[in-house]
Amino acid sequence: MASSRWSWSAVLLGLTIAGVLTFLALPLISLAFFDTPVVLWRKLDGTLARQALVLSLTSSALSLVFTIGGGTPLAYWLSKNNFRGKRFVEAGLQLTIVIPASVAGVGLLLVFGRAGLLGDSLGWVGLQVPFTIIAVVIAQVFSATALYVTAARQGFDGVDDQLIATSRTLGQSPWETFRRVSVPLAAPGLLTGAALGWARALGEFGATLVFAGNLPGATQTMPLAIFTALESDLATAVAISLLLLVVALVPLVLVRYAAQRLERRRDQADRDESTGVDS
Repeated sequence: MASSRWSWSAVLLGLTIAGVLTFLALPLISLAFFDTPVVLWRKLDGTLARQALVLSLTSSALSLVFTIGGGTPLAYWLSKNNFRGKRFVEAGLQLTIVIPASVAGVGLLLVFGRAGLLGDSLGWVGLQVPFTIIAVVIAQVFSATALYVTAARQGFDGVDDQLIATSRTLGQSPWETFRRVSVPLAAPGLLTGAALGWARALGEFGATLVFAGNLPGATQTMPLAIFTALESDLATAVAISLLLLVVALVPLVLVRYAAQRLERRRDQADRDESTGVDS
């Protein structure tokens, strides 16, 4: 009887897993088989797709620089320090992940718009943010930062505090210790965070639409180009969708491979060190 119950449980578990995987895979498969590769490739030769690709790559690269530059110190600070209010900071970061993108766009308008908190100051220096590529980058940074910080913090959590203390006792400055000890050891987490942030920035839609608009050649990123193409040309929308999928997926695969290699090298170094100590 017990064996029979176990077999039925295994079948139910297998069907559930297969159903979930099928549910996740079918939309992606349907994109790939919508039309012949030749037809889809020709659709990418249009102005809409080319402008959106260039703008997406440019803006996401810029946003990744700002995300890493600001997110890395924040991740290290959260990992290595305990302070009053830390949970509120962590909750705030998580909120930027789950908040509706349109809400984020409205919030950014209230900060950087002409009537926003910084509107007068920006206008005084002649800088207009909304409906420009600057707004695109800001929206992407807002959406990607928390994902990067979460992964980077996990990387820094894996750095032994004793190694940091040893480096300091050997005369290394805090910056040198951070650069030569913490960052190399946390590299897998940092790379993973960078890949996730890159993919999130590429796929940002709602906040960009509200805050930067949908201006071809100016603020129309690939997700917005897909939205525009859906109104008149489904094949173009599918072609851009596939291109966006490839552009986001390739770095994720490469970074995952690099992170695994770094982890294996670190584990091998730890084993070699342990062997040397034992001998």
